[in-house]
Amino acid sequence: MQKNAMQRCLTPFLFLLAFLAVPCIAEEKAVESNDPPGKPCVYETSAGKERKMEIFFPKNHDPKKSKVPGLILFHGGGWTSGSLTKFRYACSYFASRGLVCATAEYQLPDKQTIKSQPAGESHKRLCVIDAKSAIRWFKANAEELGIDPDRIITGGGSAGAHISAIATMNPDLSDPSDPKDIDTSVIAYLWFNPAFHPCDKIDSEIDILSQMNDKLPPTLVIFGDKDTWLPGWETAKKKWKSIGTKTINLRIAKDQPHGFFNYDPWKNLCILEADRFLIEHKILSGKPTLKAPTSGETLISEK
Repeated sequence: MQKNAMQRCLTPFLFLLAFLAVPCIAEEKAVESNDPPGKPCVYETSAGKERKMEIFFPKNHDPKKSKVPGLILFHGGGWTSGSLTKFRYACSYFASRGLVCATAEYQLPDKQTIKSQPAGESHKRLCVIDAKSAIRWFKANAEELGIDPDRIITGGGSAGAHISAIATMNPDLSDPSDPKDIDTSVIAYLWFNPAFHPCDKIDSEIDILSQMNDKLPPTLVIFGDKDTWLPGWETAKKKWKSIGTKTINLRIAKDQPHGFFNYDPWKNLCILEADRFLIEHKILSGKPTLKAPTSGETLISEK
């Protein structure tokens, strides 16, 4: 009995230590994609390099006649790697469902750039600044793209989910050349294993706990229950709930690790869940065209 009691006391403590030992880099295995790219464009130049975006349009979309919601997704890769290929499949699907979709790259700091950051400033802010420019470009070109700039959804996977969150919540960290009359607010989030971590508190500008407020729009969060980044999300969720937030929709995949949503059959299942979420919030209409996997995997709803 004494041994069991001690184990119960130690387990939460050891779990916390294990989480704090996770490095502040959200690693996702490289997932090469053969999915066709969207229409390429350059949305800005930062650190001397052009930053690109790929745009996917609904079939027969006429910007002069139709203004549809827009979706912009950011890839993961630990804030130092990753590519536009990551969300081509999702963007192509949601374009087929009637959204104008984009996947945007951003600055990926190398080791030297990371080392050169001033004390108290995380290199992650470089990624966020570019993401804010991407969202503003997307809105600024709404007329040409045929989107409603007041109905933009954003999100991403892992580091990309974190970047999308801070880019839309932090009013600062903007590129000086960005149009000052265009904000980065959105009407919903799609977050696949968002990478939130206590180490971000060294730089409040990129710390989710410092930047959150009670105005969180409808948010879908999908996590594997074996993801070592899950405690970071739980901490953020607890604070959101403490300030009255009731817009979080959490889905858990049993026995799945970080980045599981990149792989079949979970990839289709997660996109299908996102489709249902967007229908629920009247951003999409009709029925999803993806079919659930027949192998029995499910996403469990949690509060």
